Amino acid sequence: MMRIVVITAEPFAAGEAEVIRRLLDAGIDRIHLRKPGAAEKEMRRLIESLPVGCYPRLSLHDRLPLAAEYGLGGVHLNARNPAPPEGFRGLVSRSCHTLGEVAEHAADTDYRFLSPIFDSISKSGYRAAFSEADLHDAAAQGIIDTRTLALGGVSPARLPLVRAWGFGGAALLGCIWRDTSPAGLRRTLAEIDKYRKE
Repeated sequence: MMRIVVITAEPFAAGEAEVIRRLLDAGIDRIHLRKPGAAEKEMRRLIESLPVGCYPRLSLHDRLPLAAEYGLGGVHLNARNPAPPEGFRGLVSRSCHTLGEVAEHAADTDYRFLSPIFDSISKSGYRAAFSEADLHDAAAQGIIDTRTLALGGVSPARLPLVRAWGFGGAALLGCIWRDTSPAGLRRTLAEIDKYRKE
């Protein structure tokens, strides 16, 4: 089955911890806490508002030393945070924006995001950067593999296409956070479940 990761929206949202808990309870594999502008105390507040049982399935994008302090399961590397904290033993993932970056970081990460695959749902004007032929070629060369996740404009209905292009899963953002009401979340999760298995 495809790996599904959810990335948080940048602003803190009312009831966000409850949404994260519900996503994990529903079978989302990991939640990436991405709050680039957040103060350390705000990140601590979010982490501490979550059940400790969720911690192994959380990855931090910023304030990475908190991952080791709280026993979170992963850290995510990017231009702001290019290396994991000293001695960190959890999962290491990375943002990649070229196929060359994906290949370069295959050995030093547990999995990678490649983006943008489709036009972004959450970022206006953020357009797909790869053709279908580029993605097929990269999969044939083993650059895109089961440890590469598609990011950028991925909606549940696009999961079969993501699988066909050789990705091991997808990272979702816009399609999750645009409606986190109980009914909206149920609907989105049911769609993920349906298309993830096709």
